[in-house]
Amino acid sequence: MALSPGLHRIPVDGGSLAVEVLAGTTEPVLAIHGISSHRKLWNWLKAEAPDLTLVAPDLRGRADSFEVTGASSVPQHAQDVIAVLDGLGLDQVHVIGMSMGGFIAVELATRVPERIKSLVLVDGGFPMVKPAGLTEDGVEAVFADRLARLGRSWEPEEFAELFTASTAPMLDLSDPLLRDYLSLDLAPDGTVRLDGAALVSDFASVFFADSPWESLTVPVRFSHSEWASGEGTPPAYPVENVERYAAVCTDVRFVPGVDHAGSIMTKAGAVVAADLLAEALR
Repeated sequence: MALSPGLHRIPVDGGSLAVEVLAGTTEPVLAIHGISSHRKLWNWLKAEAPDLTLVAPDLRGRADSFEVTGASSVPQHAQDVIAVLDGLGLDQVHVIGMSMGGFIAVELATRVPERIKSLVLVDGGFPMVKPAGLTEDGVEAVFADRLARLGRSWEPEEFAELFTASTAPMLDLSDPLLRDYLSLDLAPDGTVRLDGAALVSDFASVFFADSPWESLTVPVRFSHSEWASGEGTPPAYPVENVERYAAVCTDVRFVPGVDHAGSIMTKAGAVVAADLLAEALR
């Protein structure tokens, strides 16, 4: 079945997911974004590797899938993504996932390994170090800045300045790829298309549910950033943890000089991700 470029709507429990097919010359790669993100996260990867054919959904509760209703979690997203594969007639794919997208990729590869050729995990997928003092009851506090954005209208410039000041302090506000990315966050009335309840429940799913990573049987490639959120902050993946996860990986790459967002939303991060995908596709 030939993939048609452009935006598709794929039925899932609670509505339909928006899925964009970005045309290229490679076999299809399923690209799963992070927890408060959407399909434009792959702008930088596509810029570095325009030959890639990417299948990029907006996960439920985000961007053009904002109105999908129902509970949200890593297993639910994996179920949704299987529906995407079915809806597009994709029997087997390589998968790249960033942050929570990596956790969804791991869930997918352990649930339907026969459909997954390989994984590229970008600063995600393996258990992360929990923020100090984090409890399940305190998850909302972690996302206080992002939850506070919801329910009000933003001018695009105001929203862009907020994003780079709080969520991604190392990104370049003048980057046209970032401007394009941020344009998908906002509805026509200026409100943010992000479901707060989904954000909170997904975060709890990432940090407090058991991960099946030790059961992986497909080839795994992993990149990890130097910092978490801003220069000098402790990384999501300290060296000793990376050494443990490397046991199930075909390749592991360290991306110096970037934080979590920069692991894919910068040229440096995207170059590494593109290289790992090129390895997988060979």
